[in-house]
Amino acid sequence: MLPALSPWQRRAYDHATAAIDGGHFGHATLITGPALIGKRVLAEHLAHRVLCRSPQANGEPCGACKGCSLFAARAQYDPLEVRPDGTPSHPWGHSAHPDLLMVGYEWKLKPAPPKMRAELVIEQIRSLSEKLSLTPQLGGAQVVIVDPADAINWNAFNALLKTLEEPQPGRYLWLLSSNPARLPATIRSRCQRLDVRLPPREEALAWLLSRGHAAKVAGEALEAARGHPGLADAWASGDGLALRRAVADDARSLARGQAAVGEVAQRWVADGRASERLQHLADLALHEAAGLTDPAATRTLAARFDAANRARDLLRSTVRADLAVAESLLAWC
Repeated sequence: MLPALSPWQRRAYDHATAAIDGGHFGHATLITGPALIGKRVLAEHLAHRVLCRSPQANGEPCGACKGCSLFAARAQYDPLEVRPDGTPSHPWGHSAHPDLLMVGYEWKLKPAPPKMRAELVIEQIRSLSEKLSLTPQLGGAQVVIVDPADAINWNAFNALLKTLEEPQPGRYLWLLSSNPARLPATIRSRCQRLDVRLPPREEALAWLLSRGHAAKVAGEALEAARGHPGLADAWASGDGLALRRAVADDARSLARGQAAVGEVAQRWVADGRASERLQHLADLALHEAAGLTDPAATRTLAARFDAANRARDLLRSTVRADLAVAESLLAWC
């Protein structure tokens, strides 16, 4: 069963469904918004609606037709989940619905042990193009959801461009992106855009309280996340706030010369959460820069912010993780 739409997701959903019902929702749509804002859930709600074979009077899915039954049986799993022998539990993109394809990070099985790819490759894009060229098996719509589209590698973008240039009725290609600027202009220009925006603070706080978070924790998390409710929810639900405080402590220790860059970098990458820590580090620089009037101090914090984000990008490459992190930490010494 799909999670209920939040108020900000509902606004984007209503905008999209009005376009679908009006017959002017394009073949390709770029669904944008910050990470963890709920783009994937929104896309799945839209997919459920267009794949239903017996919609209600208001256009919402009936929940009982063959299309709805197959949609409900689509794979529900964590793509990072593995079996005891270290192999992936499910092939990414598997779906019980024959007219729904989910494209995302895949497992690279060789060399052992299996490892999740850091990008979407040309074979995946060719597969989705082939899918969209086929007649829908249930006779209705066909949906392909690519998440995250910013992870498509450059060779694959050319294959995707060909698909975008040959639209077919009833075929929907939805590209989910937290960083649309990373996509080539030729891709962006051929897509409609559906933005999922951050809500007003009061709405975000009310949603966090409805999720069962204590008011004090919800307020602290929302402040730390700069008004991003999805991020605040993730931090308040787990140890995100504690991790954020630990990152701030490490940054202060580095600034005072009380910690070694190499030791901190090794510790940050040891548990696989280096990207999370770097995000907190970048946010810390932003918070410290707020309200500053000294140009030199502002430039220093801007350099720290850029270094943290550059390191996060490098973590997706073949560069050694500890070296990428160490480079970002040097800006705090």
